[in-house]
Amino acid sequence: MGRRKGRRGTRAIGRSLRWADLEEGGRIAHVVIGRLRKPHGLRGEMLLEVLTDHPEVRFYPGAVIYVGPRRIALTIRDVKPHRDGLLLAFEGYPDRTSVEPLRNQWITIETDEVVPPQESDEYYDFQVLGMEVRTEEGRTLGQLVEIIETAGNDVFVVEPEEGPEILLPATGEVLREVRPNEGLVIVRLIPGLVPEDHPIWKASPEDERKSPEEA
Repeated sequence: MGRRKGRRGTRAIGRSLRWADLEEGGRIAHVVIGRLRKPHGLRGEMLLEVLTDHPEVRFYPGAVIYVGPRRIALTIRDVKPHRDGLLLAFEGYPDRTSVEPLRNQWITIETDEVVPPQESDEYYDFQVLGMEVRTEEGRTLGQLVEIIETAGNDVFVVEPEEGPEILLPATGEVLREVRPNEGLVIVRLIPGLVPEDHPIWKASPEDERKSPEEA
């Protein structure tokens, strides 16, 4: 998503971001910055759920946004604050009937348009999707394929080479370090997170780090 996260911070918005949905040619190509929820009133306005730290940069009269999986370009006609979101109206969409097909559509931007995080311990969700997840001891758990946002905390879904997915709460106790430049997420496994019969326990961390010549 288009919101920054501190290593220990969460912004619960109750949905998930999946590598399979956004991956294009081995990279994240587009980032979600909002969602059009439903029509509001009779003049073609839509309720917008804001999913970016910079709504003033993205949503203003005359701005072009891209909606839905086909990334349809729409020009914003008007913007109004509404509760914890915004009301958007678009050029060429004068009434409720015309905007009805836009209901529940995602708004995306290309990743190179994202405002870089200002702090060293901040990152965007899309930056960590697809990364390798390792324990502090060096044990490889798998690839981070999904981030689920809940009312309590984010949950990282890790897909190992063997066995079922591993669900890791993205709390300060478990999530120790994110290294975007290295493509690594470092975690601490507390008791109960991974069943004792999971295949990841077959190899020791030392074995995983050995080269084929050393093994």
